[in-house]
Amino acid sequence: MRIFKSFFIFLLLTFTFVTQANADSPATFYFHGSGYGHGVGLSQMGARSMALAGHSSEEILKYYYKDVELEKLDDSKIVRVNIGHLLSTAKFSSSAKESPLQIFQGDLGDQSSTSLNSKADSITFSIVGSTVSPQLKLGKTTQVLSGSKVFTVRWTGTRYLQGAETLISVNHSGATQKYRYGQMQVKAVKSPAGYRLEITNSVRLADEYLWGVSEMPSYWPIAALEAQAIASRTYALSKASNYRSACDCQLYGEITDQTFLGYAKEIEKKYGIIWKETVTRTAGLTITQNSQPITAYFFSSSGGKTESAINAWGSNKTFTQIIDDPGSLDMTLNPRFAAWDREVSQALIAEAFQLQDVVNLEILGNNESGTVAQIQATSSAGVKAVLRGEIFRSRTKIPSAWFTLVRVQN
Repeated sequence: MRIFKSFFIFLLLTFTFVTQANADSPATFYFHGSGYGHGVGLSQMGARSMALAGHSSEEILKYYYKDVELEKLDDSKIVRVNIGHLLSTAKFSSSAKESPLQIFQGDLGDQSSTSLNSKADSITFSIVGSTVSPQLKLGKTTQVLSGSKVFTVRWTGTRYLQGAETLISVNHSGATQKYRYGQMQVKAVKSPAGYRLEITNSVRLADEYLWGVSEMPSYWPIAALEAQAIASRTYALSKASNYRSACDCQLYGEITDQTFLGYAKEIEKKYGIIWKETVTRTAGLTITQNSQPITAYFFSSSGGKTESAINAWGSNKTFTQIIDDPGSLDMTLNPRFAAWDREVSQALIAEAFQLQDVVNLEILGNNESGTVAQIQATSSAGVKAVLRGEIFRSRTKIPSAWFTLVRVQN
């Protein structure tokens, strides 16, 4: 009993010390800045500004990327685009009852197959242990197939199946997206949280993929759209040979790589056709160095100058550079991010630095671009931690690394 009592007193004193220490920690940190994104490569707002001033897409691209050429490359490769990451369940459905989905066990790749498992109006995929378990519904009939590591889903109106053009809907994480081209793979992949579903859409890069990329409003000036289409093609080509087992893909269909909306981009009211025509008009055009596609990074807007890859991520890319980007600071073109203010909680700041708390933040220096080079945090226990400005931006979800610390509030 005496041992227990002494231990209890120790815990109480420890808790009191931590509480008092944390009482001096600011509840909120306030930041002021400009720009949105990492700042490396093509500035989308800058491209818009240059296009409005009469510059061509080639002039825009050669301004933002250093020592590059535009060449026509073969972009007919089939790429796997991840459209569902780390899922427990997902549902596919066909837009036409007369054109049901077809499901095959295994990964068919680009091969034809006669090993049809079944047809269905809708298929619900779930993870069961280390396998994918499909539940099919055709009319009023429900069927559960034996689990497998991977299934392939096809539908008519594609290069894999002749017949009427069919849209399929994929629902997961509370959202539904429509797809028109290619085929789907659903695979069980091991993750730190256990096995999860990875869903990929296999599409041709040249058109089926690029038609669905949504990284710039389709009503922007044509030269800006052309610059974006060429940059998106180039980025995809630079990643097309790099298979990633964690997502069963070459490209993530989200901000990790490029936002891929599938058929929704193509059928945008009034403007979807403009983007599709832009992709077609720039067919094959690729940004290169030594006849190889560069990793054509792009971002929304800067704080007045672009950033280099070595400042942002610590790795040198010869085609990135720090140059003036005045269009990003145009309040008419960029009213939300030419200037911004954000407040970030104590909890998020501490998590970013992996400290128990943060009582003080100090910007240790700025890069030539104006971004924060390093920022240091100090905990109530006196522990210090330093982050690169871009890493701090990413972890705290503030818009950019062009920022200053305005004040703190308890």
